[in-house]
This record gives sequence, structure tokens and C-alpha cells, in this order.
Amino acid sequence: MAIDITIGGFHLFIHQSIVNWLLLCVILCVFFILAGKKIKKADPRQAPKGFLLVCESVANLGISIIGDNLKERTRTFLPFFGTLIFMMAPSNLLGLIGLQPPTSNLSVNATLAVMMFLLVRYTEIRQQGIKGKIQGLCDPFFLFLPLNVLGDLALPVSLSLRLFGNMLAGTIIVGMVYSLMRGMMPAGVLGYALTPFLHAYFDIFSGLIQTYIFFTLASFFLSDAYPSED
Repeated sequence: MAIDITIGGFHLFIHQSIVNWLLLCVILCVFFILAGKKIKKADPRQAPKGFLLVCESVANLGISIIGDNLKERTRTFLPFFGTLIFMMAPSNLLGLIGLQPPTSNLSVNATLAVMMFLLVRYTEIRQQGIKGKIQGLCDPFFLFLPLNVLGDLALPVSLSLRLFGNMLAGTIIVGMVYSLMRGMMPAGVLGYALTPFLHAYFDIFSGLIQTYIFFTLASFFLSDAYPSED
């Protein structure tokens, strides 16, 4: 449900996808606070079980997504990437309960992509220095500067549009199927035999694979920001 706030001459409209994202933030904050308390009280000599096992599985999943690219730097970036991974994955699955996935909103995806872009560019400048970054943009010679700049700027565009296109397409297709079923009632009830397969692909498979692709690519570009000799 969208939120429309009007106070005097001030008007604020918050789209349904943003509201869903904020609610998900609150839920995950509670989850991580509880997880932190449980982990602090856990006995490291005993095998994890129950809630602790879930927390460990979540952490290992985040490590597996970015670990192949970041390698020994995985632990350094895990809090940042892990938080975003486990914000994006559940948000991509909200279509299963009839809510609009936040990632079907381009502004949400663009925000995530710009965050990744700034992190990569900051890491490059920190590792190479401003002079080294400029030299890299002029590689193999200075005429390639415009193309290399466009290549850098393509990162947030490609990350955001890839995720947006796939998530929005799935939302539209599933919505069209339900509209068709309602228009063809009572025969349209037969369409419910197909909807589990549609949700399995567009909400579960596509949602999770897009999360994996987004952060695999982001971690790859981040690892590429470090000198190759490292």
C-alpha cells in the first residue's frame, strides 16, 4: 500500500515498493539484532542448531556469493555485501505473498547500483591514487579516455537495468495472467493450475538468480579495483 502525506503545501507520495522495502528493513533489523544476541551467547564448542544454524547458513551463503571474487578480502566486505544480499533476496520474493517487489522499482535498483559504483571507484582511487586512476583511464593511450570513462559509467546502468528489467517483467507477466483469469471466470479458475509454476520461475528462481548475478558482478568489479599483483 502506498503512502500519501499532505501537510499544508507539502506533498509526499511514497510508492508501494518503497513502503515494502522499508518494512523489510525493519523486519531484518529485528532479525539481525536477535541473531547477534544469540551468537554472543552461543557456545563455540557446540555445533549450531535451530536459529543459530540458520544464521550460520545465511553467513555462509553470503560468503559463497562474493568469496570467489574477493577471496581474502571477503571478510572485510561481508558486512556490507551480506546486508544488501539479504535485503535484496527477500524483497525479490515478495511477489509470492502478493506484494510488489521493491526491486521492480528502478529508483531502488539505481540506488543499490550507485552504491556499488561509488564503492568500486573509491577503492580504485584508494589503491591506485588519483594519478594511477587517470593513467588507467588513458590505457592503452589517451584517445581511449572517453571510452574508458563510459565503461566506468556503464557499471551502475547495467546493474540497475538488468535487475529492474527482470523483476518488473516478472511482476507484469504474473499480473497479466491473474487479470486474464479473472476476465475468463468461471473457466479462468483452471489457470490456478499454472500459477505455481509462474511463481516458481518469476518470483523464486528469477528473484534469487538476479540477486546472485547482481552481487557476483559487483564483487567482481570490486576485486578488479585492486592491483593485479595482489
